[in-house]
This record gives sequence, C-alpha cells and structure tokens, in this order.
Amino acid sequence: METFDSKKTSLYEILKNIHEGKIQLPDFQRGWVWDDNRIKGILASVAKSFPIGAVMLLETGNNSIRFKTKVVEGAPESNGVKPELLILDGQQRLTSLYQSIISNRVVKTRNSKGYEIKRWYYIDMQKALDPATDLEEAIFSINENKIITKNIGRDIVLDLSTRELEYENLMYPVWMVDEYSDWRRGFNRHWNHSSDKSELWDEFEELIINSFNHYMLPVIEMKKTNPKEAVCQVFEKVNTGGVSLSVFELLTASFASDDFDLKEDWAKIESKFKSYKVLSKTSEIDFIQALTLFSTYRKKVGLESSGEKDNLPAVSAKRKEMLNLEIKDYIKYRDRITEGFIKTSKILNENHIFNSRDVPYLNQLVPMAAIITQLDKNIENVGNKNKLMQWYWCGVFGELYGSANETRYALDIVQVVEWILNNGEVPKTIFDANFIPSRLNTLRTRNSAAYKGIYAILMDDNTRDWLSGTKIDFSTYFSESIDIHHIFPVAWCEKNTIPRDDYNSIINKTPLSGRTNRIVSGDAPSKYLDRLKNNVGVSDEEFLDILKSHVVNPDYLYQDDFYAFFNDRKERILQKMGIAMGKVIVREYEALEEGEYLSEEDEFDEYDENVQLELSL
Repeated sequence: METFDSKKTSLYEILKNIHEGKIQLPDFQRGWVWDDNRIKGILASVAKSFPIGAVMLLETGNNSIRFKTKVVEGAPESNGVKPELLILDGQQRLTSLYQSIISNRVVKTRNSKGYEIKRWYYIDMQKALDPATDLEEAIFSINENKIITKNIGRDIVLDLSTRELEYENLMYPVWMVDEYSDWRRGFNRHWNHSSDKSELWDEFEELIINSFNHYMLPVIEMKKTNPKEAVCQVFEKVNTGGVSLSVFELLTASFASDDFDLKEDWAKIESKFKSYKVLSKTSEIDFIQALTLFSTYRKKVGLESSGEKDNLPAVSAKRKEMLNLEIKDYIKYRDRITEGFIKTSKILNENHIFNSRDVPYLNQLVPMAAIITQLDKNIENVGNKNKLMQWYWCGVFGELYGSANETRYALDIVQVVEWILNNGEVPKTIFDANFIPSRLNTLRTRNSAAYKGIYAILMDDNTRDWLSGTKIDFSTYFSESIDIHHIFPVAWCEKNTIPRDDYNSIINKTPLSGRTNRIVSGDAPSKYLDRLKNNVGVSDEEFLDILKSHVVNPDYLYQDDFYAFFNDRKERILQKMGIAMGKVIVREYEALEEGEYLSEEDEFDEYDENVQLELSL
C-alpha cells in the first residue's frame, strides 16, 4: 500500500487552492513570518525558475487523523469549506508566495532587525531584462503607501501609489503576476501602444511572467492511510522551521477536531500542580505519558479479566501509543492521573523530597503516578506504601532512570502493582538495582540522582538541625532554608590538605539550615560544635543525639579526624541505602569516577556513561 505520492504541480494551482481553502494548515503548525529579504529571495528564485524545494502535503479524510485546521495566513476564511490537503512542510514558502502573489494585499513581514513592517513587492522591468544585472536586484519591496522619500519626507524618490505611476516607472507589481493580462492592457494604453514599450513587455512576459505562471513545484503527498505516528515523525524530519513538533501539540490539534481544547485543559491541571513543589517541573508530556501508560494498562487488564487472551494490547507509554491516545480515554482518566501525581508529591514529601530540584529522576514520577493511580486507596496501607518506596529507591540508587525508560515504565506498572496487591514476583527494577560502595566517593553534585536520594534519606530519622534543634520536615525545610552543607568545612579541609574529591563527596555533607552553616564557618568541627551547643541550649547528651541524627559518630568530629569520620559515615550511609532498597549492598565492588560538572547548581540528572556501564557489570 502506497503511503505517499511524488509529483510536480503548478505553483499557481497550489496558491489558487490555498485561496479557495482546498489547501489549509493543521492547527499544530506554528505561525511564523519570513523576513523581507527571504521573501524577495524566494520570488527571485521562482522568477529565475530555480528550485525552492519540495513541499509536503497530507491528504485529508482519514477518520483516525482528524485535525483542527486553519487557513493559510492572509487567505479568506474557509466558511465551512473542508480542506482536501494539509500543509506539513513548506508553510513559510507557500505563505510568502501566496501573500505576495495571490492575496492582493500588503504583506506583513519583518525587517533585518526583526521589526514588523508592511511591504508590497515589485519587479523593476528594465533591471530584470538587463543581462548585466542579477535578477535578484530587480525585485524590491516598498512600504504600505508605495512611496519612497528622502530628506525626512520632503523629496519623493519613487511613487507607485497609482497604476499609472507603475506604468510610468516600469515597475511591475508581483501581486499581478496571476492577472498580468489586465495590467498589460493598461500598460499598453498608457504608452499609446508604443512599439518599443510593447517589445519591452513581450520580452518581460516571456522571461519573467511565464516563469511564475509555468513554475512547477515538487509535491510529496502523504496518503490519508498514514497513521498519526508517521505524520508526526515526518513533520519533525522535514520541518524547515526547525521547531520540533511535540506529541502534545499533535494531540491538541487532534482533540480540537472534537471541540476539546487540550491546552486549556492542561492549564487547569497545571494550576492544580502549583501547590505541590515536587510537581513544579512536571510537563504536559509527562502527564500525557502517565495517562497513556495507565490507559493501556487498564485496557490490557480489562481484556485479561474478561477472558480474552489473544491479541492483547501492549502496556506502553511510547510515542506511538501517546499519539494514538483517544479523547474518550483522556477525559476518562485525566482526573485520576491528576490525583495520582498529587499523591506522588505527598508521598515524596513524606520521604523528605520537598521540591522538584531535589527529585532524583523527574521522569520516574511518570510510572509512579500511574502506579499510585492504579493502587487507588490501597496506597494508604502502610505496608503497600513501604513496598512502593522500596521500588522507588531501587530506581534511584540503582540509577536506572538516566535515559529512555519507556520499556521500564511498562514493566513497572505491571510488576509493581502485581507485587504490591498480589505478592507477585519482585519487580525487575528492584531485581536490577545495584549500588557499588565506591560510587559514594564520586557523588559530589546534584547532577547525580543517587546524590539527591542520599540527601533525602539523611533526613528520615528525625533528623534535627544542629542550631535550632528542630526536626527537619516539610515546614522547617523551607522556613529555615535547609540545604546540603559540608560537615568538615571546605576551608578547614584545604588547610589540612584533604583532597577536594574527598571533602566534596556526599559523605561529607548533611542537611543544615543557612544559619547553622554560617556558624559552622570554616572552623574545625571541634570548634564550631561548641559554638553550636551553646546556641542551641540543650544538654550534652541531647546535643549528641542531635548530631547522631545526621548519621555521624560525634567522637570523630570532636577529634577532627576526617578519614575516621569519612569511613565510618560511608558505612552508615550504605546501611541506610540498603534498608531503603531492601537489598544487601556488596561492599567489595568498585565504581568508576563520575563525570566532571561545573557546579552544584547545574540541574542535570544524567551521569557518566562509563559509570552506568561499570554498575551494570
């Protein structure tokens, strides 16, 4: 079955069909105005019969691909006329040619500085026929009034404001190319049928007018039998605008054909998410992906429960399935998925992840929200919630979500739900998770998911700030500006020749308030701890308990023994990680060094590919 047809079509025929509404744009096409120089350039190419590239059109009439459409900018309203073809590639070329040749209206464009201007386009007939002059120099634009002046408007350089002045100055209006016979009659009358002017016209018509009217444009016409996925993929590959088309935009155009505004609906959902800091970076694509994952899961489970075993649909959140999401499924599940994301945020808050900056893997929220949506009220069971978090921490500390994860998403929702509700087999994400102890030494910035995860679990044992003595929870995290800070200060470490790679490791960091960190300053722990104890106003025993809540042995801090502290805390952190993952972390494995990063402020969740390879061995 043919999916496309390639042929040459008259440019004039295409522009005429645009004018009549037979060729329109899918609503996902963005508006974009070519600048004045590019419009003159494409007019010159057509006049010289040079190629301007193929355009791609999509045949309409496929019930599975129904887009809201719009007329090409400058064309009359369609008044209910249904298009026969939609422009996928070539929007700007066809829009520029339509507006300058067919519309008979001034063209809205931009100058070289990007300012909006209005221009009419003309061809200087004498220059166009001069062999010594490049045809491109013969094509020019003029302002809306068709008058060029100098000396602040006092002197007129060129006036083309009437048809007679066009004749007199031998300036041919581009927008009359398709109606040249009318202009020619007026031109001959104006010059009293002068033989030399008639000869000029004949030569101009043969060389320039005929080039426009006989210009054939290569057209690739996609058949209506193509699926949405193919349309989207082709658009992205050939779109000369250079702006990638998202699944959300394509779905927006598709849903609009059923009078449903997906953008407006997402805006309402996004406004609900604003109250939850963990969700501040959740995108419309994340939402659609989670909903698609849940929808395909529900269809598969529904068919299995009804006894159907043949041709079961795949559980998936891949691009193809997102593009095939039906509006009825979107409407059916959007509120449940919205609540699933909100519950995800609340559960992560309970586990000391309080904002999007500290979420180890933002993309892991996709399967998590879908899983929580399916679990529904069962997630309120403490045992079920603990199992969910075991899966979550295995994904984080196993560093399993650092690249394309759609296949893992599908396994997760099927396996985690079955594991939690029916005590099924251990999910692959838990089985695959592995953490090599030496990897701890290399975790130095928020670029690493495991770094963020450790930061969170360091706060899960009633961890208290060293200065205020208050427990670090959702409220105090923000009110006291909690962040991760060095235990052995940088200044002290450098003074005592501790390597930067060691003192910057997560092992030497802990969550503290900004005020606490200022009191710590750059002193040795033995000095700043006494200052802190005096400020917090508690007994020696209680102060030691506050220090221990940070997974440290206070003795090594008071002794200013960095490496005794470092090795002891490394072991304590590994124990906490093992508990969170529900797995034994084998101590003798070695990890490669992580990549170099600019600063702790960089927000990337990727890590060096060599580390990923080493961890998988």
